[in-house]
Amino acid sequence: MAKEPTLPKELTTLSFEDALKELEAIVQQLERGQVKLDEAITAYERGALLKRHCEQKLAEAKMKVEKIVFSADGSVGSQPTDLQ
Repeated sequence: MAKEPTLPKELTTLSFEDALKELEAIVQQLERGQVKLDEAITAYERGALLKRHCEQKLAEAKMKVEKIVFSADGSVGSQPTDLQ
């Protein structure tokens, strides 16, 4: 199984909103089909990394909002975290 490439440092510092904005721009560029093949491949690779970064940011946000709860019967669930 192939190991996923690590995210470049400059990409990990992007906010979710900035990464999503860049990803949307790449998708629009590729959909128009007005880029050379080499540029399209590079853009696609960058887009894949941006997608993964956005997914990680969403997972981090979800963990901050939810709290893992263990029930008396040993089952695991989650409940909203009190953010107040």
